[in-house]
Amino acid sequence: MGDSRAFITLQREMPRRRPVQERLHDWRELYLPFEEPRLKAQASRCMDCGIPFCHSGCPLGNLIPDWNDLSYRGRWKEALDELHATNNFPEFTGRLCPAPCEGACVLGINDDPVTIKVIEQSIIDRGFDEGWVKAEPPQTRTGKKVAVVGGGPAGLAAAQQLNRAGHTVTVFERADRIGGLLRYGIPDFKMEKWVLDRRLGIMEEEGVVFRPGVDVGVDVTGAELRQQFDAVLLTGGATKPRDLPVPGRELRGIHFAMDYLTQQNKRVAGDDFPWDTDKDARDKRVVILGGGDTGADCLGTTHRQEARSVCQFEILPEPPKNRPSGNPWPLYPMVMRSSAAHEEGGDREWSIRTTHFEGEDGRVTKLHAIRVEPGERDADGRPTLVDVPGTEMEFEADLVLLALGFVHPMHEGLLTELGVELDARGNIATDSDYQSSLHGVFAAGDMRRGQSLIVWAIAEGREAAHGVDKYLMGESRLPLTAYK
Repeated sequence: MGDSRAFITLQREMPRRRPVQERLHDWRELYLPFEEPRLKAQASRCMDCGIPFCHSGCPLGNLIPDWNDLSYRGRWKEALDELHATNNFPEFTGRLCPAPCEGACVLGINDDPVTIKVIEQSIIDRGFDEGWVKAEPPQTRTGKKVAVVGGGPAGLAAAQQLNRAGHTVTVFERADRIGGLLRYGIPDFKMEKWVLDRRLGIMEEEGVVFRPGVDVGVDVTGAELRQQFDAVLLTGGATKPRDLPVPGRELRGIHFAMDYLTQQNKRVAGDDFPWDTDKDARDKRVVILGGGDTGADCLGTTHRQEARSVCQFEILPEPPKNRPSGNPWPLYPMVMRSSAAHEEGGDREWSIRTTHFEGEDGRVTKLHAIRVEPGERDADGRPTLVDVPGTEMEFEADLVLLALGFVHPMHEGLLTELGVELDARGNIATDSDYQSSLHGVFAAGDMRRGQSLIVWAIAEGREAAHGVDKYLMGESRLPLTAYK
């Protein structure tokens, strides 16, 4: 694999980010190009490790050592073929995935892991630049029609797989554009939307039909879809946000993170619509509740909107810098991480629980909170957090963003109408082929799995496509992913 001693002689290196003061004035992506010699050097750090645990770390089972070695040798077209063999959209994961593969890298046992994610993005970007990524329409059609409800990464992956199997696929999306959270939940400074549109154009060339602006369950019923299509795949995501039911929650100026991010993404897209100044951070004191990726996306957005001040609070304790004993390799490392948005500014606090909001004239003005610490485990053995007496505090706030995640898909409307069975967490229950309790109705992605990563959504879409194809044809040659 590559240079047999490179993992000893070379250190991990990442591409440079654009200067903070430059990027705060636009919505373009952060990273500068990674020169080919440096990229090849990083690819050469991939070891001949015998058992590449990165395969199991990646939900897609990406052939990482193979395309690392091909990249090192400059065989970019072959590397692209290996990459596309398991991943429909490496241009998405290469930009947005938190790279669980790197957490499972064998080199990461006692050194910095291989820069897998950077190499992945470089391969696919080069493939597009060279004109190697082209539409692959099926040679024949089966005569079967499939409706995919939800145009996010799970639905898109399933649609592409099913279309390539020869089925006629229509993707329904309630938003005005296809993409789901890729479109309106991810800021452009993490992935510019031409990247998404480029892939959608290829899928249209392949024969996939997109129908944005159609809210299934409202504009068309589930029963009508079942009559018109041979199979229905539900990939609408986990869209029920986790709320914060504390006194003062009804005050103006308190918003779910996704509502806030969607408005800004629409503005970046050039849409002409009434701007809600209540969801604008300009010259406001902003508090973001939630320390995850969505919270960081809100943080970067508030910087670009020129907030007066920004604080990001997380109820859990601050993660350690290194792996704790209970989180050994090759598990995903639960360690402290900082995003580019944290580099750009703002305060960050841990172990803080919001107790209530205070306001004037119906608008939020203050957030009241208290410090928490780990308590005794509950009856089910789960860890708990308890208040620390005497640590009450308050923060001035004109805008509060709730980035607390999602609990499950929306039940009202389509799911209630269809009457599909739900699991204990409120997600759609399925069998091993991703078929729900209704014959011919399947589910995948966050709608079935619960809130998760883009890479998991793509894996779910590929798995579900196999199940749908098997249902329609009696068998399927579509590939399964690594986690099956």
